[in-house]
Amino acid sequence: MTNDLGAGPDGAADVIETEYEIGQDNITASVGPFGLDIHNPVFAISGLTIVAFVFITLAFQNSVGPIFNDIRVWLTSSLDWFFIGAANIFVLLCLFLIISPLGKVRLGGMDATPDYSYASWFAMLFAAGMGIGLMFYGVSEPISHFTSSLAADAGTPDSWAPLAGAAGNAEEARRLGMAATIFHWGLHPWAIYAIVALALALFSFNKGLPLTMRSIFYPIFGERVWGWPGHIIDVLAVFATLFGLATSLGFGAEQASGGLDYLFGIEATDFSKVILITAITAVALASVVAGMDAGVKRLSEINMVLAFLLLVFVIFVGPTLAIVSGFFKNLAAYVEYLPALSNPVGREDGNFSQGWTSFYWAWWISWSPFVGMFIARVSRGRTVREFIICVLLIPSVVSVLWMTAFGGTAISQIVNDSYTAVAEASLELKLFVMLEPLPLAGITSFIGIVLVIVFFVTSSDSGSLVIDTITAGGKVDAPLPQRVFWCVFEGLVAIALLLGGGLGSLQAMAVSTGLPFTLVLLGGCYAIVRGLMSEPR
Repeated sequence: MTNDLGAGPDGAADVIETEYEIGQDNITASVGPFGLDIHNPVFAISGLTIVAFVFITLAFQNSVGPIFNDIRVWLTSSLDWFFIGAANIFVLLCLFLIISPLGKVRLGGMDATPDYSYASWFAMLFAAGMGIGLMFYGVSEPISHFTSSLAADAGTPDSWAPLAGAAGNAEEARRLGMAATIFHWGLHPWAIYAIVALALALFSFNKGLPLTMRSIFYPIFGERVWGWPGHIIDVLAVFATLFGLATSLGFGAEQASGGLDYLFGIEATDFSKVILITAITAVALASVVAGMDAGVKRLSEINMVLAFLLLVFVIFVGPTLAIVSGFFKNLAAYVEYLPALSNPVGREDGNFSQGWTSFYWAWWISWSPFVGMFIARVSRGRTVREFIICVLLIPSVVSVLWMTAFGGTAISQIVNDSYTAVAEASLELKLFVMLEPLPLAGITSFIGIVLVIVFFVTSSDSGSLVIDTITAGGKVDAPLPQRVFWCVFEGLVAIALLLGGGLGSLQAMAVSTGLPFTLVLLGGCYAIVRGLMSEPR
């Protein structure tokens, strides 16, 4: 059968609807042991592989750490140009769709209305998208880039060229440090999420295809998408989602356990981290059982309120004028240095482009099936233009404000107050050390720990629902035992990687699964344009 979507809106819709009916016969989930409603090839391959991975990693903890580290170093150093170039393509496509007539297409059809209010929508997409990352890196990354910029030497290998102009210049080092930080938390990561979410929403809500990654590739593979090409795409999506989540959960466990040690003297050992992951996974299970509206939505809204209160507190008790003016200065610095930061070729700043940017892009890409599918499920009724503006621009602006408030306060403490403790603290403690000189430090630090834990829970339960949907062939109401299975194994993978090499192992698996999925996303860009061109506007 044909897979031509260029025959016009009505004809294309008819072709896809017919193909979907045939595809359903081929991908119908089957009820297996223990009441699991499984999409046999995808669930069996991904489930057995994950079980084997956890077993091997826990059995050979002392041996796998160096292997994981070597994998991460090789991938980020050899393929940095690929990750950076691909992320640029995602941003350019999003900007094109905002100004293009294709932006008038409504997700769900011309008469569709939004399922959630703006407030609930923003809360869910933001909590699921970057919660733990902003808490972990909100203070540590601006300080890292600031100090390296301040100490930059033009003759030092692996230095970013503009750094030489900042050596010894605190103000220029601050601009460069914040521009580099915003680069990693601004347009590029949210463009990655937006591409996946838009593709899933378009082909599910408008074309009537299952809510799973293979559906995006209908314009490319036609009926073959219901066979092994589609199985492979969905399996890659499961691996990317699971290991991307495990990386974030590992960061969250490191920071939460470090904060508990810092505040209450509960030693941050491997055992305490395992207990913490286990306890939080149990809470996530309860949220998964409660479902999207009662569980994820409610937790996301609670976290948004707490995060907003903490942000407002830091702005008002910190260097308020510096934060307000810094917000606009940092945006200007970001725009100024964006071409140099996003350049994929001829880079001589290996420490930055490979150690930071390549890892980040691979991490965001590995998260994209999870965040993209989650955003798609809550975005029915939005136009493409409205969807991209909200998903791309608004979270980017909030990220700039967050980094300016927390990172800018820490930099101000170093420069103006000679408070070097925040620069010397370990990554997971920098947030709490930054809060210490401010009023109500005990309360705000405790809120910080709560935020990390609840972000942990929202990521885990949202991820479980997404993986469950993929392995059930696109169904959004698979049986409870299946959701429990994936939620439990998210925690087990995070534990296995923490014990088998720590954060280095977590980063290695995020990069490893992000690489093949980058190819999937590049193919998805083509499919989005084909799909939108067949829609009535």
